[in-house]
Amino acid sequence: MSSENQNGSLQTTFTNAVVTVQFGHPASNSFPRQLLDRLTAEINSLSYNDDVSVIVLQSEGVKTFCSGASFDELLQVENEQQGTEFFSGFAHLLNAMRNCAKLIIGRVQGKAVGGGVGIISACDYVLATPESAVKLSELAIGIGPFVIEPAVSRKIGKTAMTEMTLAAHEWKSAQWALENKLFSEIHNAENLDNAVINFAQKLSAYNPEALLEMKKIIWEGTEHWESLLIERAAITGKLVLSDFSRKALTQFKK
Repeated sequence: MSSENQNGSLQTTFTNAVVTVQFGHPASNSFPRQLLDRLTAEINSLSYNDDVSVIVLQSEGVKTFCSGASFDELLQVENEQQGTEFFSGFAHLLNAMRNCAKLIIGRVQGKAVGGGVGIISACDYVLATPESAVKLSELAIGIGPFVIEPAVSRKIGKTAMTEMTLAAHEWKSAQWALENKLFSEIHNAENLDNAVINFAQKLSAYNPEALLEMKKIIWEGTEHWESLLIERAAITGKLVLSDFSRKALTQFKK
C-alpha cells in the first residue's frame, strides 16, 4: 500500500515476514512534519503486526537517503511552541523506532544529513554504500542535533558524535561511518538490495520471540528518551527562532 502527495510519499510492501517501508520527498528525501507523522504511525502499527518479524527502512532515489528536516517548514516556525512541535516530530519517530517490537534494518543508498543521521542511528542494523556520506550540519544553521544526539551518541559514542557535530560543514565518509559503527556493512550500490534482502530474510527466519527479547536488550537504558527527546525538541525550537538561525536558513535555501 502507498500514499503520495506534496508532503512526500510512503510505501509499505510485505514479503512474508519482512516488510519494507519506503519514504520519499522531492526535496532530497527531506521530512515535512506530516511525512514524519505518517512514518511514525506506520512503525507503531507494524510493531503490533504478528505477521512481521523484520522491518526494512529505505528511501526513494539514488543519491540521498535523507536530508533531514524540511527547510520550508523550519522557515515557517513563528514561535517556541511551533518550534517544539516541529522538532517533536523527529522525537516521536526515534521513540517509535526504539519502542518497535520488530528489528529495523536500514538500507542507506546515499548521503544523510541531520535528522537522516538520527534515523540511521535508530535502526538496529544498517547496510550502506560507499556513497553514503553523513553530516551533522545543525550548528551551521544556528541550532544543534539535540533531538537526535542520544541516538547518534548511543550508536557511535560521544567522541565521534562531537567530531561530527563540531565539524558541521564536513562530510564524513561511508568508511568513517562504518569504522565508527554507524553502519554495519558497506556494499557497492549494485549489490546493496541483494545484501539487504538476504540479511532480512535470514533474520526473519529466527524465532520471533528471541528477536523481540533481543530488541529489548539492544535498547536497554533508553526509557528516559520519552521525555528527554521532547525536552531537546524544546531547546531546538527556541534556537531556530534566533536571528542567526533565520539568516542561515534563508541563505541555505537560496
